[in-house]
Amino acid sequence: MTAFGVVQTLDKLEAAYGAQEPHWPTDPYEFLVWWHCGYPASDAACAKGWESLTKSVGIAPQEILAAGTAKLARALKPGGMVPELRAMRLVEIAERVEREFGGDLRAGLLGPLPKVRKLLQKFPNIAGPGADRILLFAGIAPIAAVPSNCPHVLVRIQRGQERENYGVTYREAQQAIETATPEKFDARTRAFLLLKRHGQELCKRTNPKCDECPVKAGCAYAAGKGRGGSAKR
Repeated sequence: MTAFGVVQTLDKLEAAYGAQEPHWPTDPYEFLVWWHCGYPASDAACAKGWESLTKSVGIAPQEILAAGTAKLARALKPGGMVPELRAMRLVEIAERVEREFGGDLRAGLLGPLPKVRKLLQKFPNIAGPGADRILLFAGIAPIAAVPSNCPHVLVRIQRGQERENYGVTYREAQQAIETATPEKFDARTRAFLLLKRHGQELCKRTNPKCDECPVKAGCAYAAGKGRGGSAKR
């Protein structure tokens, strides 16, 4: 069995799922707000909290700061657990954006990429993968971002069993995308969205549905391969 390359994998995933679109705000500040609208964070949970927040409070920094944590918590409750904590995080985000960026976070995301990436990681619950995602979908840098909840997808297809270390798995997936796709926003967002859909739908972290997989014919993991070609146990 020869594992599918990245391009072939993405083509087959698109044939199975269709073209994908982001279901979240792409503006950097709005994404930070959206990300805290649901917990556990998922597109569905965040969408519920986002809808409630926009209707009852608004999302501008001044609106969030004027509302207070109690009102914010009530607005965020449809998005899931710990609404009080998420309300505090929103206040923290709004305060920083107002104080450090004059209310315009996007305008502050200029300069060397490592510096901008570190700046984003200072916000609550944003690590390297989240910063990559923000920069890619905001149209700031065509980074080979990888969905944070399923970096294993591409590694499984090409190499077999993913690493136990999350950071190593993420970097391997990122390098595969960097090597195989043009450094352009449309190519990199397409890769992110298709891998995200496949990781949520079939190639789950536990109990993946390999029998239903559209790329199983070229997947090292489905073929029973561990890293280095040994059988999975």
